[in-house]
Amino acid sequence: MKMKSAWLIMLVAIVAGLVLTTTSCSKKQPSQFPAVDSQGLEPASSSEIDEMDAVAQQRIREQELERIRQQEAAQKQETVRQQFVSQNIHFGFDDASLTTEARGVLMEKAAWLRANPGVIVTIEGHCDDRGTAEYNIALGQRRAQSIKTFLVNAGIDASRLRTVSFGEERPLDPGKTEEAYARNRRGQFEIEN
Repeated sequence: MKMKSAWLIMLVAIVAGLVLTTTSCSKKQPSQFPAVDSQGLEPASSSEIDEMDAVAQQRIREQELERIRQQEAAQKQETVRQQFVSQNIHFGFDDASLTTEARGVLMEKAAWLRANPGVIVTIEGHCDDRGTAEYNIALGQRRAQSIKTFLVNAGIDASRLRTVSFGEERPLDPGKTEEAYARNRRGQFEIEN
């Protein structure tokens, strides 16, 4: 009988243990293993989502800043190009020689051309309307050529510099005053690319 009661106690203990195990399993907290979706991927936690959002926002800000920097650089480059084009070289009456002031301006232009090696420039020679059309075409060509020669001597490859003469055909100022004539006696620049 002792043996039966020992077996009975053991059986009760086993059953009680099973009942406790089953009950405790049903009340157990969710699994420590992360849930997975149908593709086997774990859903991100709220903090992970916040971190990914912050990283994405930072990338967007960096891209926007880079776009703004590039835009500002392009605007600055365009401003410098416009300054290069708008600054003319002026000549004396019936003269194709460069003044001291003209040489200073051309040194700045040569520095810009060295910094922008892909730029090709057309140098235009212009005159006032005194003299014949044929004479002014030849004078305009001499003016353009004197500018080109100076730039080549300053280190600019001659293949980047083209010359053309418009003589008296394209005046800046149609007036018949000394000031108008002085404005029209010029070397002018056009950037080809």
